[in-house]
Amino acid sequence: MKNTSQEYDDVIAICRSLFINKMKDYGSAWRILRIPSLTDQIFIKAQRIRSLQENEIRKIDEDEKGEFIAIINYSIMALIQLELGVVEQPDLDVVTATELYDAKIKLTKDLMLAKNHDYGEAWREMRVSSLTDLILQKLLRVKQIENNKGKTLVSEGIDANYQDMLNYSVFALILNPINI
Repeated sequence: MKNTSQEYDDVIAICRSLFINKMKDYGSAWRILRIPSLTDQIFIKAQRIRSLQENEIRKIDEDEKGEFIAIINYSIMALIQLELGVVEQPDLDVVTATELYDAKIKLTKDLMLAKNHDYGEAWREMRVSSLTDLILQKLLRVKQIENNKGKTLVSEGIDANYQDMLNYSVFALILNPINI
């Protein structure tokens, strides 16, 4: 029997390690990015994944795993930005940024566990290409919400969409494991 919680943690451990190492290299330069810029970064990654899935010929020898990791980390950055707001200068040290990362992961994993219970792990029967399409759909929704200045009439907000994109990316990496 598969243990989704442990598999989730294993994927996040890889993403978290990369996040920390990039924080050590670049600091929190990402803190100056506005939410639409983060949305666009995730959109670029999702479009690249779709292109890699559809094209037989690749000019760069990479697969989509690194792009799913990037979607996870950019989604966390966006969730942090939604909470803290955008700044003019980097303002987080590695320890504080990691604490914020962990807090956003905990909330997002808790959401996944609740939905996973209700949906009976239906995602395990999905194709990774379908998860990619769902991420792209969420991105188009986020862009529309951003164009509406964050207002929705009956729909969930931007944060829920980022959490879903993060979780779909984790599912894709569980279905198509990262070689460590």
